Amino acid sequence: MFVDTAKIFVKAGDGGNGAIAFRREKYVPRGGPAGGDGGRGGNVVLVVDEGLRTLMDFRYQRHFKAQRGENGRNKNQHGADAEDLIIRVPPGTLVYDEKTGRLLADLTRHQQQVIVAKGGRGGRGNARFASASNPAPYISENGEPGEERWLILELKLLADVGLIGFPSVGKSTLLAAVSAARPKIAAYHFTTLTPNLGVVDAGDGQSFVLADLPGLIEGAHQGVGLGHEFLRHAERTRCLIHVIDMAATEGRDPYQDYLLINQELELYSPALAKRPQVIAANKMDLPEAAKNLEIFRRQVGEVPIYPISAATGQGVKELVRAVAGMLQELPEPSPAEAEEPVVFTPEEEEPFTIRKEDGRFVVEGERVEKLVKMTNFNHHDSILRFSRIIRRMGIEEALVNLGIEEGDTVQIGDYQFEYTRGLDAD
Repeated sequence: MFVDTAKIFVKAGDGGNGAIAFRREKYVPRGGPAGGDGGRGGNVVLVVDEGLRTLMDFRYQRHFKAQRGENGRNKNQHGADAEDLIIRVPPGTLVYDEKTGRLLADLTRHQQQVIVAKGGRGGRGNARFASASNPAPYISENGEPGEERWLILELKLLADVGLIGFPSVGKSTLLAAVSAARPKIAAYHFTTLTPNLGVVDAGDGQSFVLADLPGLIEGAHQGVGLGHEFLRHAERTRCLIHVIDMAATEGRDPYQDYLLINQELELYSPALAKRPQVIAANKMDLPEAAKNLEIFRRQVGEVPIYPISAATGQGVKELVRAVAGMLQELPEPSPAEAEEPVVFTPEEEEPFTIRKEDGRFVVEGERVEKLVKMTNFNHHDSILRFSRIIRRMGIEEALVNLGIEEGDTVQIGDYQFEYTRGLDAD
């Protein structure tokens, strides 16, 4: 089964905690602070693996969490950094941030990679806080929390040539005739529910990847039928083979089929509609096909037409050679697709916001919430440092302006504090 979209949760590793320690050596009286820093948490990294073709694995595992860094130790020993968590994806994967809808990366090349969640930095040990005024600080930081987010993965097939056309015009039969692919084939609409890939040997050392894509119907650009699923994959192809039932076995007019499919391409993506296209006039072994082809040629004008019968093999080799020659003349995919992916940074948020809820003053903001998580509240020096930072950020002043009183509750993230005026006064 082909899976072309997936939703996964990624959580980078938290940084290790910094240590509080002091030198304890026989001939070193009053040894100074010697607590080491924590190690960095592991990043979550998406890496392209050309051996993968689907997003099937993400149906069974949707949560990915990297390891946290090691805690710092005494004797100024820093904790080890955690290893990155590698998640392998097939080429052609688009990565979106589920919350913002932003495109984070377009992964097309083997071994191309992008960090989708950064590991937290290690917390600093007390050796980093020593100063002339406080030579023996009881201050250390907890590790910085690693980034976490939900991602939407969307796979677009990387094929040279796409087969387009209405359902049941013979696209799957043609793919089976020119490659080793064995798609499901039956005489009813939407037999092909998912794209099939085949490698076509055109002779003389030439080959190309051909994608048999789900059939289009009118309204596909609006998502009708399998429209969006089809068109998403067609975008990657360099040229298109437009397969038309020239025998009109289902009562449709071949020329109207041709116009409708191209109209859907134009409505979905004008660039896709301009993709080079050849017509495979299929089912030429059936009655009425020759007569319909004569009329069709007059209607479409100069578009290349190759009469074939995918069922009997008639004209198939000529079509394959013509497409291979066309690919040699076409430029390679846009260099823009080969650039390193860019991870978009979130828009700058307000430093903090404060709201009153159930008698509590709730302070929210990425920076202040991270500060709370990284503060070691087991030591008085750390509490004083936290209070000073809160004051410098302007949070205390804002609380006072909102009418906070001694003893009121302040909530930041998962932590609640009792407000005491002047705790950090020097």
